[in-house]
Amino acid sequence: MATQRIAVLAPGGGYTVQAPLLAYARLAVERRDAEVRPIEWRFPEDFDDSPKQRFELVSSQVAETLQDDKALVIGKSLGSLAAGVVAIRALPAIWLTPLLTTPEVVEAIQAAERLWDGPLARRISPHVLEIPDANHALYVPGPVSATAAAAAQVADAVEAFIDTWVWPEPTD
Repeated sequence: MATQRIAVLAPGGGYTVQAPLLAYARLAVERRDAEVRPIEWRFPEDFDDSPKQRFELVSSQVAETLQDDKALVIGKSLGSLAAGVVAIRALPAIWLTPLLTTPEVVEAIQAAERLWDGPLARRISPHVLEIPDANHALYVPGPVSATAAAAAQVADAVEAFIDTWVWPEPTD
């Protein structure tokens, strides 16, 4: 019996699962017959946006979405605050513009414009795609087609990671 394939999509603060990078990631996992569990953050009325509250909110909602399942987690920006939950469960993850200025995120990934540290990312993992001149949404200056080409690079890297490390096809 085949193991069930599950992917959790953890969006950014203002970058929803319908935005291009996560929409393409969703398509990649759906084409591999995976169940997709997208998260829409639920902020309590008394949310004060403190770092502690952000960590607790993201970690708890990702853990709740994961349930007890083994899954691939694909997180964008704010979603990378779940890196601790992912690391504790030893799950594969794809982090799109992770918050590398947050020590807890860096520490969890180890065991973007101003939020991106390319050399640090490459020290943490050999699986890094860096888009020159891209902003935190991975938009690049110039014609829109340049941003579309950057999104295509991300989609290719997501698929390559999934096919190599997460759900490789068995060889005969």
